[in-house]
Amino acid sequence: MTELLHLLDRFLEFSMPHLVAVPILVPMLTAALMLLLDEKRRRIKSALSVVSGLIGLLVALALLRWVNAADTGSGPGSIGVYLAGNWRAPFGIVLVADRLSTMMVALTGVVAFAASIYSTSRWDRAGVHFHPMLQLQLMGLNGAFLTGDLFNLFVFFEVMLAASYGLLLHGSGRLRVSAGLHYIAINLAASSLFLIGAALLYGVTGTLNMADLGVRIAQLDAGDRGLVHAAAAILATAFFAKAGAWPLNFWLVPAYSAAVSPVSAVFALLTKLGLYTVLRLWTVLFAPDTGASAQFGHDVLVGIGLATLCVGALGIVGTQRLSNLAGFSVLVSAGTLLAAVGLGQPAIWAGALYYLLSSTLAISAFFLLIDMIERWRNAGASIAPHEAADNAPFLSEDLTALNDVNLDDEQQALYGRAIPAGVAFLGLGFIGCTLLLAGLPPLSGFVGKLAMLSGLLDAPVVSRSSWLFLGLLLASGFMTLVALSRTGIRHFWTQPLSAMPSLRAMEVLPVAALLAASVALTIEAGPVMQHASATADGLFAPQAYRDAVAGAQQVPNPSPKHFKGGTP
Repeated sequence: MTELLHLLDRFLEFSMPHLVAVPILVPMLTAALMLLLDEKRRRIKSALSVVSGLIGLLVALALLRWVNAADTGSGPGSIGVYLAGNWRAPFGIVLVADRLSTMMVALTGVVAFAASIYSTSRWDRAGVHFHPMLQLQLMGLNGAFLTGDLFNLFVFFEVMLAASYGLLLHGSGRLRVSAGLHYIAINLAASSLFLIGAALLYGVTGTLNMADLGVRIAQLDAGDRGLVHAAAAILATAFFAKAGAWPLNFWLVPAYSAAVSPVSAVFALLTKLGLYTVLRLWTVLFAPDTGASAQFGHDVLVGIGLATLCVGALGIVGTQRLSNLAGFSVLVSAGTLLAAVGLGQPAIWAGALYYLLSSTLAISAFFLLIDMIERWRNAGASIAPHEAADNAPFLSEDLTALNDVNLDDEQQALYGRAIPAGVAFLGLGFIGCTLLLAGLPPLSGFVGKLAMLSGLLDAPVVSRSSWLFLGLLLASGFMTLVALSRTGIRHFWTQPLSAMPSLRAMEVLPVAALLAASVALTIEAGPVMQHASATADGLFAPQAYRDAVAGAQQVPNPSPKHFKGGTP
């Protein structure tokens, strides 16, 4: 095993930094290949989608291993920089793989792989071009996480959004069209603000390279800082809309609830992309070494994050639809992370990054689980009680001899019934999602919240906003527990005996894998928190990131002897 890991490290060292471009190229090429196939070859498309997802996941894990290979402590680790056009920064397109970006790409790989497998059970047949659109969305997500340039961030955003428009409408229906129109309108407006903010920022600083922007902002005259702050505010508005921050989140719950379940599971990553962009740009542009612009707008981030957290928690308590519960859970997660970012402390950021992983896995699993639960309930709604009784399994035939005192109103045994495997899986999966989303021990949701609270209380000075964040974090967890417990009782304990759920392996395995990943996150909490802490320290002091981008060397042009007929 040691020899195998050593060979893997040698391969990564040899193939870097070219491996940085693979998470973008693989889904792009897969989508292009799928578009050459007609809709009669859906099985081939499904197989290509799953294989592409597996390759993307393995590459993402390899990149994650590589960035941690050089430094297992709190140092910068390895930072891979890929000059796409062989032009040095800040003039050319730059892809950067550091601890934060590779972590997000790995998270995307896990969720996308699970969603692609789940979709092969039936949802990819609800419309056309499902798998090509999914691959293009993954291309946009991975590109946005890895890019080191603001304009190319906009390009990858648009690729991702264009694919998401089609995915949201996949399966048609009045609700999807209505929610899709709101989704498209708000994202088109946000994209316009993105362009305006980027143009204003370029007009003042003369660059759109993220690493170079931090250097230029630190050197600005006092008269130009107002324009930079205005550009940052415009950009932040665009990113808040994409992250589901209040008051620009009215579209999120209807859109996520209307989409088919594997699409909703992947959409859980879209808000995290908005949050990632806020964290990346805010820490690079307004780092502590940027002079008067240091930590500009941190109080706004905290305020909007707390407001989003309140809206999400109240929405969870106020709704009884399962899909809406998952949508409001996205808002709770987004508000928690925004407020944690605004508090500007590396210890809190480390807990927030861990919580980001846990909440995304839980919400994605919840969206997939909801699909199976609702199909089960809808299938049993039309079955009469006496027909359902014929399908009720028992442990033994001796139960028919029970006295009337041991029978319920429908003449069914009060005890001794075997829980069908399908019901047991749905119930245990629902309990797991409840524990994760509410932040209860022993799963990773509790670890992430505890890490944030520990970082907050260990700070030299605990501000009023910190205390408010602490109170709302605990209150939102309690409200989530109440709402999900109420829903679980209604769906599992008071559910009349009806048809048994018919679950396919391609549906059970992805949900089980996502929940297992959450359990693994809990078991390996030490190494994951170590990675999160090192990532937070690198974000707080981004000089290593700037040096890596600025110091990336061009590949020398081939000498004439490499060409046929050339002169050595």
